[in-house]
Amino acid sequence: MSFPKIELHVHLEGAIPPATLLEIARRNDLPLPVDTVEGMRELYEFTDFKKFVEVWILTTNCLRTATDFRQIVVDYAGVAASHGAVYLEAIFSPGERAQRGVAWEDLYEGYTEGIVEAQERHGVIVRLTPDLYRGMPADLAEDVARWSVRYADRGIVGLGLGGNEQAGPAVTYAKAFELARDGGLAIVPHAGESAGAESVREILTLAPDRLRHGIRAVEDAGVLAEIVDRGLVLDVCPTSNVRTRSVPSLAEHPLPVLLAAGVPCTVNTDDPAMFNTDLTQEHRVAADLGLGARAAYLAGVAGAACDDATRSLLTSKISDIG
Repeated sequence: MSFPKIELHVHLEGAIPPATLLEIARRNDLPLPVDTVEGMRELYEFTDFKKFVEVWILTTNCLRTATDFRQIVVDYAGVAASHGAVYLEAIFSPGERAQRGVAWEDLYEGYTEGIVEAQERHGVIVRLTPDLYRGMPADLAEDVARWSVRYADRGIVGLGLGGNEQAGPAVTYAKAFELARDGGLAIVPHAGESAGAESVREILTLAPDRLRHGIRAVEDAGVLAEIVDRGLVLDVCPTSNVRTRSVPSLAEHPLPVLLAAGVPCTVNTDDPAMFNTDLTQEHRVAADLGLGARAAYLAGVAGAACDDATRSLLTSKISDIG
C-alpha cells in the first residue's frame, strides 16, 4: 500500500515507540514504573478510558524539553513516510505540559522546529493542531489558543479538544475556540467516540471545521444529516475505536454507515504506538469496510486545515493513487 496518504489524526505523544519513551525518560531522569519495552507494552494495554488517560499522563510527563518535542515530530514523520504519508496534521497537548512547568516557548519552538526538520529529512509536510482537554481550566485553554495563534505562521493550523467526553462540556472552551478562529486556526475537536451522538450535537454548536472521530453520529439520524449538510470531514481511526471499546469489533464499525450517508472520511492511526497499529494497517481495515484509498485521500484534501498552496500540491498527487 505505497500510494500517497494523508493522515489528519495522530497524537504525537501516543506515537512514541516504547523504546524511545524509555530513552527520553532516562534522559530527563523521570523514571517510569516499568523499565523494559515489554513492560511498556503491558502498561499500554487498554482496560478502560480512565486507565488510558492515567497512562497517557504518566508517560507524557517524561516529555520535558524542546529536544524531546522536536524528536517525536521527526521520528513519527519518518514512520509515516515509510507508509506513504505525504501530509500529516499531528496533535500535541501543550496545556498538560505547561501545567507541569514546561515553558510555552520550549513546547512551541520544539514542535515547530520538528516540522521543519521532518520535511527536510523525510519529505513529509507536517502541520500541527494542539489539543485542549476536557476538564482543563478555561483560562489555561485560552492561553493555549493564544500561543497557538502566535505560531500560526510556523505551522500551527488548528485547535482541537480531546480527553474523556464525560469529563465536561465542550462549550466550556467556546472562548478559546473563538480566539483560535479569530487568529486563523481551524477548529478540529474530538467528539462522538466514547460518548454518543449527543456529544456530536453539542460540538456542532461550536461550528467545527472538521470532526475527530464523530463515528457515533450514526446513532442519531438528525445529527448525521447535519454532518452531511455541512460537508464535515470525519477523522476515522478504526483500530483505535476497537481498542478503546468505542465499537465492539471492526465488523461492527459504523464506517460503512457513514459512507452510505455521504460523509467524507479520512483514515488515521490516532495513537499508533499505544494501539499497535500503523497507517498501512489502518488503510487495509478501512478498505475492508468500504473506504478506498482514493476516497480517503480526497477527504483528506478536503478536510486538511492547510493553505491553498499546500492543498494544490496535495491535489496534484491524486493521480498517483490507482
